[in-house]
Amino acid sequence: MTADRPGSIQILTVNISPGKGTAKEPVLSIDLDTGGIIGDAHYGTPGRQVSLLDRTLVEGMIESRGDMSIPEGAMGENITFRCLSPLEFHIGDIISFPDALLLIEQIGKECHGDGCAIFRAVGECVMPANGLFCSVIKGGRLTSGEIGKLIFQASQVHS
Repeated sequence: MTADRPGSIQILTVNISPGKGTAKEPVLSIDLDTGGIIGDAHYGTPGRQVSLLDRTLVEGMIESRGDMSIPEGAMGENITFRCLSPLEFHIGDIISFPDALLLIEQIGKECHGDGCAIFRAVGECVMPANGLFCSVIKGGRLTSGEIGKLIFQASQVHS
């Protein structure tokens, strides 16, 4: 059983790259199927088919350092988004878009440090603590500007 959680996210950019551990480049749209994002390096990677990152976290990093510009996709995320209201994400949550459904399977990841092109270029990364890694439940096309709604598993409700 699922229920709606108040709140939604807006896609700022959709991004892809042909190689793992590299910055992704914004594109006009991405096409998803149950293997992930068609044309992206993580296509077919179980549990990590699609990565999402809240742009607010990157902006906080930029503000604290004061000397850099970090474009969308630079942290290796497929979807750069902004929360339209305060949200808390959990493993098992579903993000519903008009044409696709994503299941959050992992929050954060192991940092590869100097072995990662993103870390070498920027010096730090917010994905290890805050990246959302999803599998595709229902494929479709996603574009910037779309609004997604967070749905959560009823078993996570605490009274």
